[in-house]
Amino acid sequence: MAQRYVRVKSQEGKIYYGLLQLSLNVEVLDAPPWLEGQPTDLILEPDKYRLLAPCSPSKIVAVGKNYADHAAEMGTSVPDEPLIFFKPPTTVIASEMEIKYPPQSQRVDYEGELALVIGDRTSDCTPEAAQSKIWGYTIANDVTARDLQKKDAQWTRAKGFDTFCPLGPWIVRELNPGARLQTFLNDQPHPVQSACIDQMVFSPDHLVSYISQVMTLLPGDVVLTGTPFGVGPLNIGDRVRVEIEGIGRLENIVIRR
Repeated sequence: MAQRYVRVKSQEGKIYYGLLQLSLNVEVLDAPPWLEGQPTDLILEPDKYRLLAPCSPSKIVAVGKNYADHAAEMGTSVPDEPLIFFKPPTTVIASEMEIKYPPQSQRVDYEGELALVIGDRTSDCTPEAAQSKIWGYTIANDVTARDLQKKDAQWTRAKGFDTFCPLGPWIVRELNPGARLQTFLNDQPHPVQSACIDQMVFSPDHLVSYISQVMTLLPGDVVLTGTPFGVGPLNIGDRVRVEIEGIGRLENIVIRR
């Protein structure tokens, strides 16, 4: 099993980065792992911590319509260049936390995605150099108020509500380029989304390079790489689960805000 890097909160309220062991103990690091954090003597047992989102990004840069079949289901063609937008850091929640359905919307959708975690300050990076800037991989749900997205003609409100970026449960360093992404609702046996991540129009390296020519990416920042075909509505009480082979599962329940 790949090493799983986590961010946790202890019973005393302290936040740590660490390595999750098979025993579910956490070996605490002295700094974020992308800042060369090293193991310490502190070990947290499973009942002594709460799992947080695996990083605390200064910004989340997301990419729209990066799978051809998803662009088609949205009634548009694939963009000539990556279509980027922001989700504020206040959208981030951990696995098993609640997605809050805002009263302003009548249609909130799930969007399962692969997320990239940046490990180094990145500016004007070439695609060839971009791979070394991607420290690791985790899972995201780019929750979207679809009716507001259409109404506003831009995406800030629709994508930016608190709790609209479940992230986690941990970060892995390596990932099979053909890993399968699947989204499930309410323990139904068949996924509502299922695609291999190598079906992206623009690869992770290309995305990081493109974004870095617009803005500087900082260590711990997150890039969401787009969602495949099959987006659909969430309802109050739904449990949504996004799985990526080689990472794990991100699971959240929807509640009324």
